[in-house]
Amino acid sequence: MDYGDIMKVDTTGASQKTAAQDRLTYDGVPASNKMAQTDLDSMNNYKSIIQKVGTQKQVDPAIIAAIISRESRAGKVLKNGWGDNGNAWGLMQVDTRYHTKQGEWNSEEHLSQGTAILTDFIGKIKNKFPSWTAEQQLKGGIAAYNIGLGGVQTYERMDVGTTGDDYSSDVVARAQWYKSSGGF
Repeated sequence: MDYGDIMKVDTTGASQKTAAQDRLTYDGVPASNKMAQTDLDSMNNYKSIIQKVGTQKQVDPAIIAAIISRESRAGKVLKNGWGDNGNAWGLMQVDTRYHTKQGEWNSEEHLSQGTAILTDFIGKIKNKFPSWTAEQQLKGGIAAYNIGLGGVQTYERMDVGTTGDDYSSDVVARAQWYKSSGGF
C-alpha cells in the first residue's frame, strides 16, 4: 500500500510545550530535529528491527523511528517498558486500554503491533478523507495514532487536542530528520 512520501508532508514541527521537554528555547522543525538527534544513539539500538518491521509493513522506517522518539524517547523515559502512568506499553506506547500488549517492550513483535495500529489508522483516514493526498492521509493517520480517528476533523486543525497540540507535525519533522540525517 502507498502511504505517501514522508519527505513531502508539510510540517510546522514541535510546539514550545513539546520542545520544553528538552529545555529548548525554540520550537518548530528545528526543535523536532534536535529531539530526534538527541534520541539517535538510543534509537540505533533498535534500527535493525525498525527496518525489518518497516519492510514487512511497507512503512518508511523513519516514521516508526519518529513515533518511537516522540512516544518514548527511544525507550529512555519508560519504566519497565511502561509509560503514560502505566497505560501505554513499549517503544511505540501502545495504549493497553484499547489494545492487548504484544511482545516485550523493545521487541519486533511490539513494533509490528504498533506499526499495524498506525497503518490501520492511515487506512481509516483514507476512507474518512478520500479527497486528501496520500501525504495528507499519512499525516492524518499519524495524528489518529495519538488522538484516535474521531479526533481528526480537518487537515488544518488535525493536531488540535493531540498531546502538545503538535503530535503529527512533530512526528513528521522527526521522521524527515531520521530519513535525511539519521540513516533510517
